[in-house]
Amino acid sequence: MTEAAARRTPGTPCWVSLIVHGLGTTQNFYAELFGWEFGPGPEQLGPYVRALIDGEEVAGIGQLSPDRHLPIAWTTYLATDDADLTAETIRACGGTVGVGPLDAGEAGRMAVASDPGGAVFGIWQAARHIGTSLAGAPGMPVWNELVTRETATVAKFYQAVFGYETEAVVSADFDYQTLHLDGRPVASLHGVGHALPRDRGPHWMTYFEVADTDQAAQHVVELGGHILQAPRESASGRVALVADPEGAAFTIVRSAKR
Repeated sequence: MTEAAARRTPGTPCWVSLIVHGLGTTQNFYAELFGWEFGPGPEQLGPYVRALIDGEEVAGIGQLSPDRHLPIAWTTYLATDDADLTAETIRACGGTVGVGPLDAGEAGRMAVASDPGGAVFGIWQAARHIGTSLAGAPGMPVWNELVTRETATVAKFYQAVFGYETEAVVSADFDYQTLHLDGRPVASLHGVGHALPRDRGPHWMTYFEVADTDQAAQHVVELGGHILQAPRESASGRVALVADPEGAAFTIVRSAKR
C-alpha cells in the first residue's frame, strides 16, 4: 500500500479501542459475538491485542494494570498527520490531553484526550498501522457518535481541531449535527440534554454492524452482557444499545441498506 493510499484525512475515525480488567474473558465475549480473531498488538501501555475479521484489523483490546481503576469504555480514535501538533491544538481549544503523545512501537503515534465537555477520544498518527482496514461487514465499526449535552459549543471545538464542516438537523426537539470531511459524513454529534447518563457523562459511542440486531442483542445477554436499550428502528437502521460483561457500552446496528 502506498503512503498516499494509506493516509486518512485528519479527523476521520480510524480505530476503536477498549481497555479492560479481564483481557481473556473480553476476547472470548467479542469472539463469540462478532466472530473476531485476535493477533498481537503494541504493548507499550500493557498487554494489547488487535481484533481481526478475515485477517483484517478491526479494533483493539488492552488490559488495565491491577492498580488502575478507570471507566471501561470504547474509545474512538481520530486520524491526524501530526499527533504532537494536534495535542497542542486540543489544549489551546479548551480540551485536555491525558495520555501521550507517545509512540506505539512502529505502528504509529497516539494520544488520548478529552473535549471541553469531558468526552474521551484518541488521536492516531499512522505509521505501519493505518487503523481499521475493512468496512461494510458484520462485526465492523461502522459509525461513531458523540453523545453530549448540547452540540453547539462542542462542535466549535472539533471544527477548530480537525477542520470539520457541520450539517445540523433543524428541529425544535432534536439536537444533532453531522461532521463532514472532504464532502462526506464521517461522524455525528448528538445533544441529549438531561437524558445524558449521569454515570457516563459526555462520551463517544461506537456502532458495530450486525446481520440481525435482535438476535445479536439476545446473544449479548447469553454471553453475560446487558441490553441497555432494546432493539428499535432508527434512521440508520435497527439499533440496540448494549454493554459487554465489564460494562463497556456500544451500539449494534443492522444497516437500513442491508
